[in-house]
Amino acid sequence: MIHIIIEVDALSESGKQPEIEADLLEGAARQALACAGAASEAELSVVLSSDERLADLNRRYLGVNAPTDVLSFPSGEVDPDSGMPYLGDVLVSYPRALAQAATGGHSVEEELQLLVVHGVLHLLGYDHASPAEHERMWALQAEALTRLGSRIKGPSSS
Repeated sequence: MIHIIIEVDALSESGKQPEIEADLLEGAARQALACAGAASEAELSVVLSSDERLADLNRRYLGVNAPTDVLSFPSGEVDPDSGMPYLGDVLVSYPRALAQAATGGHSVEEELQLLVVHGVLHLLGYDHASPAEHERMWALQAEALTRLGSRIKGPSSS
């Protein structure tokens, strides 16, 4: 069983919590895990957050003084309560997802699916630093997004 924890700590432009269905984010995470052939027993968390929080984490942990759309923090730990591997945390900037969706001409839901898939693949050790890594990761992203019925197949930025 895959257990996914969804947390929203971002505010929409109206100052209210964004109304995003947890199933949308869970489905994206599950498709990324399935396409990558990941273990069927695992836990991870997905957090919708602010540009400020992701910029701070990006600076503190990656040395990049700029906001970003998604960050992944692999864990490699075992959850003491469930005994399942804890893959880690995926943090998504909700304001950046809104902006990228508008720029890309697609829904914020599709952008969030893309960012969650991208983040989960990073939790699993995929990267896009070299051309070969990029090709493999983008192929898995496209496969997961196709299975989700998304019109987009890869990042418009990042």
